[in-house]
Amino acid sequence: QVQLVESGGGLVQPGGSLRLSCDFSGRTFSLYNMGWFRQAPGKEREFVAAINWNGGSTYYADSVKGRFTISRDNAKNKVYLQMNSLKPEDTAVYSCAAGGGSVTAIDWEYWGQGTQVTVSS
Repeated sequence: QVQLVESGGGLVQPGGSLRLSCDFSGRTFSLYNMGWFRQAPGKEREFVAAINWNGGSTYYADSVKGRFTISRDNAKNKVYLQMNSLKPEDTAVYSCAAGGGSVTAIDWEYWGQGTQVTVSS
C-alpha cells in the first residue's frame, strides 16, 4: 500500500517562500505520476501541480504558474513543491497525491494527510 507523508508547511509572510516535501513509500515511486492539491476552509479541493513519472513533464494551475515549481527525486522517493511569492490566497492544507493524471482529485489513487500553509502578515 502506498503511503504519503507531507512536511514543510508553516506560517509565512506574503511574498515569502516555502518548500513542501512528500515522502513516498510502499511501492515503486518511479512508476507513479505525482501531484499536489490544496484545500482552503470552506472551499473545494483544487489542483495545484503535477509531475509525470520521470519528471519530464509538469503541469500547473494558472493561479500558481510562475510562482510554484514541482519536482521529484526518484532516488529518494520524494516529490517537492517550491512555493515562491506566496499570497494570502495560497493559504490552505496542501496534500500530496499519487497515481493520477488529471486536475481532478477523484482521478488520483493515493493521498497524504496534508500540511498546513498559512500566508499572513
